[in-house]
Amino acid sequence: MLIDWANKTIQTKVVYYGPAMSGKTTSIRSVFSHYKQGEKLESIETTSGRTLFFDFGALDVERGSWKLRVFVWSATGQDYYAETRSTVLAGTDGVIFVADSQPHLLEDNIRSFRELQDFFGEQLGQTPVLLISMNKFDMPVTISREQLINGLGIRNGVQVMSTIAPSGWNVGEAFSALVQTILHRCNR
Repeated sequence: MLIDWANKTIQTKVVYYGPAMSGKTTSIRSVFSHYKQGEKLESIETTSGRTLFFDFGALDVERGSWKLRVFVWSATGQDYYAETRSTVLAGTDGVIFVADSQPHLLEDNIRSFRELQDFFGEQLGQTPVLLISMNKFDMPVTISREQLINGLGIRNGVQVMSTIAPSGWNVGEAFSALVQTILHRCNR
């Protein structure tokens, strides 16, 4: 995080992370749309529309006399591009882990979350701040919050929110909650 007291600007970096097809790109598109800054989002995709390396964009938000610029990235979930994830995660202030709420994909969520934990170690949840997005909560059958928490081995204090990326339901709220936690820790 960079704070410029003279110009009253704060820059921070948030990464959407999770298994392939969990809804990271759709979540990011929803957030940019919510802030009416969709044109600022860049995606590098395959010809079939899957994220090739990452999505990237900078959201500008004013809070009183301060300007907040949030650099938003996604890390591709496809195992073929696993080598790119550590580069995307470098310098991250916050991570939204996008879990797929469908029961048959719990193991994919666990494998992806362990990879994230391996990168940050014990610091995950502190630096960077962590929020879990239980995406696809509109599916006919979903796992419970407790099943996901137990499966991932999440400690107390990590916020878990249900989301539906295509409709934007609770996606903007999850993003705002993460950014507020980052800023709150900055104030300490």
